[in-house]
Amino acid sequence: MASDKPVPGPDTAALLARIADALDRLAPPARPAARIADADAFVWHAETGSLDPVRTVNRVDVMLLRGIDRQRDILLDNTRRFAQGLPANNALLWGARGMGKSSLVKAIHATVNKETKGALALIEIHREDIPSLPALLRQVRDGGRRAILFCDDLSFDGQDASYKSLKAVLEGGVEGRPDNVIFYATSNRRHLLSRDMIENERSTAINPGEAVEEKVSLSDRFGLWLGFHQCDQDTYFAMIEGYAKFYDLGLTTEQLHAEAVEWAVTRGARSGRVAWQYIQDLAGRRGKTLTAR
Repeated sequence: MASDKPVPGPDTAALLARIADALDRLAPPARPAARIADADAFVWHAETGSLDPVRTVNRVDVMLLRGIDRQRDILLDNTRRFAQGLPANNALLWGARGMGKSSLVKAIHATVNKETKGALALIEIHREDIPSLPALLRQVRDGGRRAILFCDDLSFDGQDASYKSLKAVLEGGVEGRPDNVIFYATSNRRHLLSRDMIENERSTAINPGEAVEEKVSLSDRFGLWLGFHQCDQDTYFAMIEGYAKFYDLGLTTEQLHAEAVEWAVTRGARSGRVAWQYIQDLAGRRGKTLTAR
């Protein structure tokens, strides 16, 4: 039975071809894929499988991070060894909010690259993109450069099973972690997984002990566990004084302490983040930019 649909004639086909060509010309050219040698820092975009270079990283000088000297020294030593091609561990920086976990990772990356220019790339991967880690690793493995993969605020809730992908990548998978890659993560949780997830596994498992072990074992894949805890008032003052001196904000120690205490009371906490927020407010009130002398 013959179809009732009209068949496009030669003129119609030619017109459609010309329209398609015109649309192709109007479309912006595809951006060339970034190479790991193009910059010192990148953000991974899982949806496009691409690395987006970051020209200016939001970070502070490592010597301005007060109250975390031991954590700084351990992570710096680990990162230096990795940059030199020596064995080094994945690191989990866990603990109190605002105490400099992510700031420390970025500052140490800058310190090591200053010592050995371009030694390391820093690649940030968002928590929701963890399942795409194998694709990222393939790019980095073939890039010919050592890289820190950095995930800020890493944790898992509910029925999220992507933590299993992370476990396989860190250690235990067939391919494993490439020699030129190390993984640094920050989290408010020591074990990365919510109590609800662990309790749910315990209640439904044939062997509850094995279920809990499965959940806790994710943190065990990190060779370094660095704890960050709430700071006391003296450490808080040291943070404030260090920033004020570095940026030449011109207040006496007594004035700084008085204002810093009032600021912390209004925030209900003392931390590195609270100290920095006070310094931003102080610099703004005094009409100064936060540029080192």
